[in-house]
Amino acid sequence: MSLYIKQLLAGRDFAKADSFARQMANFVYLIGDTEQRVCMVVDPAWDIPGIIEFAEKEDMRLIGALVTHYHPDHIGGDIFGHSITGLAELISIRPVKVHVNEVESAGVKQVSGLSESDIAKHKGGDDISIGNVRVRLLHTPGHTPGSQCFLADSALISGDTLFIGGCGRVDLPGGNPEQMYHSLTQVLARLPEDTLLFPGHNYAAKEVSTIGDEKKDNYYLRIGSLEDWKSLMGSSE
Repeated sequence: MSLYIKQLLAGRDFAKADSFARQMANFVYLIGDTEQRVCMVVDPAWDIPGIIEFAEKEDMRLIGALVTHYHPDHIGGDIFGHSITGLAELISIRPVKVHVNEVESAGVKQVSGLSESDIAKHKGGDDISIGNVRVRLLHTPGHTPGSQCFLADSALISGDTLFIGGCGRVDLPGGNPEQMYHSLTQVLARLPEDTLLFPGHNYAAKEVSTIGDEKKDNYYLRIGSLEDWKSLMGSSE
């Protein structure tokens, strides 16, 4: 398989002069096909020209965008008094389709300002082809209703669903503890243990893990029951 994947850290690999980007520690990914030299960008935000420049230096043609969820630090918009560039600037420079989970499309449009015609809606289990590379879209609600992860070969880009040593918050609007428990234990934890984990933020001492290591070391993947999970998350739903 000719899988191409690059992990870019905001404030270090691009948006280098943006102290807020360094504070938020978002990862942006390029994923694609090394043979056809095409890629899509996952969660483009903070410095769109910098991301495009990186892809061009890699001799990769950007043909689309993949969105894990609609929060502004991942797609652009206003947060904590800051205005972050993102999808709107991307498609003004590169008019590509933005692939989102169908449940997340309204939120993506509201936060980013995109129109209906800019978006390609998907269900969980759909596949997208980037050159000869197939990317499976896994619907993993919990952090937001339409959160999704991207699985290509033995690589998983997990957004804010699963972190190295943690998981996404469920106390923000649209968060749901029971859905997060299901996403973690019934979807992601069932992937092969050698699956590489590429999270949405740089919150750990390492930047890449595996599902097997997380099942051993990540407390949130070792909760034995939904009742224990709800107790941990402070939920009585």
